[in-house]
Order: sequence, then C-alpha cells, then structure tokens
Amino acid sequence: MSEAANDVRRVLTIAFRGRDSIGQMDLERFLSFDMEWVAPHEAEQAVQSLIKKGWLNLVEGALSLSVALGDITVPLGWFPRPSRLLNPVDALDGDSEPSPAPKQAASKKHAPPAPNVKPLTGDLTDPRERLTQRLVKFIARKSGLEASELQRRAERKISAFHNITPWLAYALVAREQGLAMQDIVDALAVV
Repeated sequence: MSEAANDVRRVLTIAFRGRDSIGQMDLERFLSFDMEWVAPHEAEQAVQSLIKKGWLNLVEGALSLSVALGDITVPLGWFPRPSRLLNPVDALDGDSEPSPAPKQAASKKHAPPAPNVKPLTGDLTDPRERLTQRLVKFIARKSGLEASELQRRAERKISAFHNITPWLAYALVAREQGLAMQDIVDALAVV
C-alpha cells in the first residue's frame, strides 16, 4: 500500500471516527477549519477529489466511505500532505477492499470508537522518532509520572502547537517537570 493511500486512509479514519456518514459541508469544514489540513478554498476541491477517486460516496449531501479502511493507526502529531487530499490516488490503487455491506456497517455502529491516536509512532525517517519509547520511559522514571499521563500531556502539547513531533512534545513535558534538559538531549542522541 502506498504512503499516499495511507495518508488518505488516515484522514478518513479520523473524519469518520464513530460515524457511518458525514455531511459534505461538515467534512469540508473539518478538513479546513477544524484540522487545518487544507485552506478553506481548497476543502471543496479535496472532498470532490476524494469522491471522484472512489474513496467516498455522495448520496443526498451525505458522504459515506466507499472502501473499507482496515486497521489504520494514526501517529501522534501526524498530518497529511495537502497535495494528497487535493489529488488523491485512486481508491483501488491503494489496495482497498470494497466497503462492507450496509448491514455490516450498522452492526459496527455500536462498537466503541477507535482510540484517539496511537502514540510513539510516526515518521520513522526521523531517527529520534525511534527513540520516543525510550524517552517516555526515561521521563516517567525521572518525573514519577505514569506513561499514560505523559501521553495525555504530550497530546495537549501537540494540540496546542500543531506541527511538532511526538518526541519534542515529550521533551516539553519533561521541561515542565523540571528535568535537566541535557539528560533529555542525551536520551534523544542519535549516533
């Protein structure tokens, strides 16, 4: 599966979390104002492109998924490239399967919503990203905070600053806890 298809899958996973359909205008607002992934004037084009490429069905102003997204994880602090929303790959090029029948979709309606995001994963081309797990353990040990509390605080940092990596968010939490930043730098050292 291509990275471009994965980006579209992640966007749709977040947008459709806990629901079977969404209004076209609501999705446009979500992409532009809520998530700030595309400019407001590009949101309509992004939604239309997703429809044309087979990712979404439009019926009476309501959008539903055309493909099964599968098990998708969304790394902490992840955001898509706008070009992948404005000019998405074809849904079938992304090795997608047809969407489940409406009867199956209705049975999923009562399933608990997917967790917000799975932390500690992200762009593995950044060598510090692979050290995030180690950093979390280090901060937890030094600060006395549980890993889940560190994750919550890091997610708040990412919400506030938008374009920061998970490891940087954890470093900011460590700074708030009064930990020596040289220790954090050493924990993130890449040889």
